[in-house]
Amino acid sequence: MNVQFLVFLAITAGIAALTYWKCRGATRSRDDNAEYFLAGRTLSWYFVAGSITLTNLSTDQLVGMNGNQMLLLAWWELAAVVGLLILAFVFVPIYYRYNCSTTTELLERRYGNQSLRSLVSVLFLLGNVFIYLPIMLYTGSLFLQSMFSLDASILTIAACLAALGSSYAIFGGLRAVAVSDTLSGVGLLTLSLLVVWLAMRAIDFDFSGIPPERLTLIGSPDSPIPWTTLFTGMLFIQIFYWSTNQTITQRAMAAPSVAEAQRGVLAAAGIRLLIVPAIIVLPGICAYKLYGDIGDATFGTIVGDLLPGWLSGTFAAMMVAAVLTSFNSVLNSSATLYVIDLHEPLVNPKANVHFLNVVVTLVFVALSLLLIPLYDGAESIINLVQQLNGLLSMPILSVFIVGLVFSGVAAGAAALALVSGVALYAVFTFLWTPLHYIHLMAITLAFCVALALISNHVLFRGRARLSFARELPA
Repeated sequence: MNVQFLVFLAITAGIAALTYWKCRGATRSRDDNAEYFLAGRTLSWYFVAGSITLTNLSTDQLVGMNGNQMLLLAWWELAAVVGLLILAFVFVPIYYRYNCSTTTELLERRYGNQSLRSLVSVLFLLGNVFIYLPIMLYTGSLFLQSMFSLDASILTIAACLAALGSSYAIFGGLRAVAVSDTLSGVGLLTLSLLVVWLAMRAIDFDFSGIPPERLTLIGSPDSPIPWTTLFTGMLFIQIFYWSTNQTITQRAMAAPSVAEAQRGVLAAAGIRLLIVPAIIVLPGICAYKLYGDIGDATFGTIVGDLLPGWLSGTFAAMMVAAVLTSFNSVLNSSATLYVIDLHEPLVNPKANVHFLNVVVTLVFVALSLLLIPLYDGAESIINLVQQLNGLLSMPILSVFIVGLVFSGVAAGAAALALVSGVALYAVFTFLWTPLHYIHLMAITLAFCVALALISNHVLFRGRARLSFARELPA
């Protein structure tokens, strides 16, 4: 344990030092918002790719997906490739055409309404603070606790992770976040592939004895991903997450040009296709044969058992780095949304960006720590995350779809559809669940788009016209 701890400290300090060295000599923008939240729009494609990859790939994927101990969960990552391609070739050119700093700024440009932009930003912030941030801290703490058999409570470990992660978001902005993401990503992906090989070797590369339902990509109706959902809500989930989610798209917006941003997104798609599916399912499947069904403790257990002591310390450092980079990425994007979309237009347009970011970040950290007990003991973290996402994802995506595909739609019609969609999916989730939640996401999206267009015509006397993002509102 002493060797592990020393290796852990050395690597964690090394990543921080390299990040500081790389950021110290960077050219700074005179625009505080562009500098702090978009790295002065100077991110090279490899930092865009590294930051997108590590922002998404953290313990909620490695712990949560391996915790299901079945091949079926690979569909989340395979479908993500499609989402990234749509980001690269559809949304990135649009964001650059409209010179956006946030995804919600695009909505203001298309609908000509600040209030709708603010409403969507609030919903994004609710998702970040109540879903993503606490779950990242919980799964990261669970991994460290199970890997090292720590006596400390989940909440204590989470508080330490939160303190480290928020320091990047507070003092370094997106530039530091993106650089540390990329440095951590190289180590994490390399060691994760090593874990895959060691896990396969531990079962002699023999999957016999593992139930067939854990080795199939064709999900049954009662599985986490029924095969029919691949043709309904799965694609729309990916479009929402990869193309409209501020935490992801902010990295692409920080490149100096459309071409540079697209190169970074395509590189991230290649990593997602060739590496990520294996590392988020194969260790879990092997662990089922070695230990049985041990749920979300799977990944920490198999890493702790199979890696030698000094190397497990290295892996722990990479995992902690992954937690920190994902956590500080969401923190940074949350601060971006609050400062640019809410505080500056509604409270004080000349606010001290640095001071405001510190205060807002600390508030978000405190809230995420308070919410961790709500997720402790969940049967499947990754499935819970995806289900809760539906409360916000499909209603928000409908606003983007209507705004980009049509012109002449009143912001009030979009807002009505947005609020109604959240209410509808809440009914589906908590009161009446007639179908799998991924099917219900597609139904919710269709309902929201239809309601926006109908209410625009009936209530707001508007006339929607196909425009495909070619026109600004009059």
